Amino acid sequence: MAAPLAALAIVGGLFVVSQRPRLSHDEAVAMARRFAFEKQPLPEVDGYRHQEVREVHPSLMHLSAQISFVGAAVALGDLDGDGLPNDLIHVDPRNDQVVVTPAPGSGDRYPLFTLDASPLAFDAATTAPMGSLIGDFDEDGLADVLVYYWGRSPVLFFRGPAGAPSDSPTEAAPNREDFTPVELVAPPRRWNTSACTQADLDGDGHIDLVVGNNFADDSRILDAKAPGRAEMPESFSRAFNGGRSRLFLWGSDAQGAARAGFREVEGVLADEVAGGWTLAVGAADLDGDLLPEIYLVQDWGPDRLLHNRSQAGQLRFELLHGERTFTTPSSKVVGCDSFNGMGIDFGDLNGDGRPDIFVSNITSAYGLHESNFLFLSTGQTERMRSGVAPYRDASEAWGVSRSGWAWEARLADFDNDGTLEALQATGYAKGTIDRWADYHETALANDQLLRDPRVWPRVQPGDNVAGSDVNPFYVRAADGRYYDLARELGLAEAMNSRGIATADVDGDGLLDFAVANQWGPSFLFRNRAPSPGRFLGLALRLPVGDTDRPFSVSPGHPNARRDGPSRPALGAAAEVHLSDGRRLVGQVDGGNGHSGKRAPELHFGLGAAEVSEPLRVDLRWRGVKGDIREKTLHLPPGWHTVLLGGATHE
Repeated sequence: MAAPLAALAIVGGLFVVSQRPRLSHDEAVAMARRFAFEKQPLPEVDGYRHQEVREVHPSLMHLSAQISFVGAAVALGDLDGDGLPNDLIHVDPRNDQVVVTPAPGSGDRYPLFTLDASPLAFDAATTAPMGSLIGDFDEDGLADVLVYYWGRSPVLFFRGPAGAPSDSPTEAAPNREDFTPVELVAPPRRWNTSACTQADLDGDGHIDLVVGNNFADDSRILDAKAPGRAEMPESFSRAFNGGRSRLFLWGSDAQGAARAGFREVEGVLADEVAGGWTLAVGAADLDGDLLPEIYLVQDWGPDRLLHNRSQAGQLRFELLHGERTFTTPSSKVVGCDSFNGMGIDFGDLNGDGRPDIFVSNITSAYGLHESNFLFLSTGQTERMRSGVAPYRDASEAWGVSRSGWAWEARLADFDNDGTLEALQATGYAKGTIDRWADYHETALANDQLLRDPRVWPRVQPGDNVAGSDVNPFYVRAADGRYYDLARELGLAEAMNSRGIATADVDGDGLLDFAVANQWGPSFLFRNRAPSPGRFLGLALRLPVGDTDRPFSVSPGHPNARRDGPSRPALGAAAEVHLSDGRRLVGQVDGGNGHSGKRAPELHFGLGAAEVSEPLRVDLRWRGVKGDIREKTLHLPPGWHTVLLGGATHE
């Protein structure tokens, strides 16, 4: 009798230990008073029938809702040149259209329109858009758009006429005819791309591309007339039979057009790195050399953190692995996880001046008990040259390990207190017939069987798997842990979300966010924080072309008439010094994550720190020819546009 009682005692003790700390009702309400959001629906295109599932390969029909699980996406940026990131690109899976529109509440500056790739070899019956990037891909001072798809390789939509940079850019309302579709690769290939980001991978001063593919290349996943049998992941924990992730360097246009193009660089990524089922990509400089590392977030197996050892024109990446301690499960070590990765973001959470890594996984209360990751930097970045990822997971201790079937991960300061909040998009298949037990049974299946879709459970419209998940809104409390305040903030609505984009849409110093939902309306959440702290906002820009212009700082947002043509200085880093000794750091983001893309600006909440004098801001960036530059500024709170020109070094 003693043994069973002892076993029960152990189980009971472990249950108690596993319970997360909770805030009292009064504590949660008090913390929530710092935040307020106004929910506004995203504009929708008329004239299309709303679908609830896509046409899929005949062998995948019984799990059509699972195959149709992605596609909702949103990006915020400045398309019309008014200096504000108040333009929005929404991929709506209900009609598989790429919708360009002013952000809700930003005025009727131009009518909604859709991006049209039909002049190319484009079969809408077997293709669906999955997301977009806003970027100046031909460096002419005008914002272009890259759209990535399942069923074909990505398409670049260049804005304005091909040729030399504009000499006198002006504010101009975009329209459908402004954007010319051009193949990223010609002839186009059959890829199933789930994520893209842009960054200067080789340090030459130009923006390159990381393309993350999911289902295997040449798979006809969305072709209802395809023959044969589609192939599913070969394992729930170590699947390397996905679509190949690819790297592209900026260069001359192989198609002969009078504008920039990109060339794929092959042989850089090993098969077991490139062949994962990628759902998100991140690029950020983690060791301070202004070369971005790459983090591939991969479903059905281990994520990949790649140390950048590149030189101009020559890409080189080395795989990193974290170190396991006695108390660390191997599945929570960088590069050793066996989880289903979905989203990623970077931000300094432990105050050491280096980016930390927030990764979303499936963490549902029933079915697949995994964990989100919060990889905190140890500061030992020199160990990266020895193949060691200097990060330790703190997701459980910090309160963000468990949330739901999580997709996008996003870090941002929404009340300007100097501490980042953490958001996630959650949900999977919303219906009335619970399929969790079937899905859990498949997770225990023999890996030798999993390639065959006949082994996988039915997941069709009407079936439910994590359909009631609520997007968490994590706020850090005085005890150092994060607590989900979505309910107290009126955000506890099951929306089945995928992408989250952030930007200060109206220029008031408060970050807003947009959420893209699968098979339902999507929304912009306007920030109405009642008593926010002060802020410092930086629009870091590079001159267009290969000729420098004088370094300049202007109050407010970018103004092409005042500053001349420029482009976002993706990857540029800023360190803000506060009077209380704290440092706030950030890097200009080129599109990290799953399907939500933040605007390429830096926003720092200053909190309660006294700001009696201008703030010291240390800047580091690569010039238009790739040389590393540094400069220290002293700026008052508010928005500033910094043209990173001139051969300065201080």
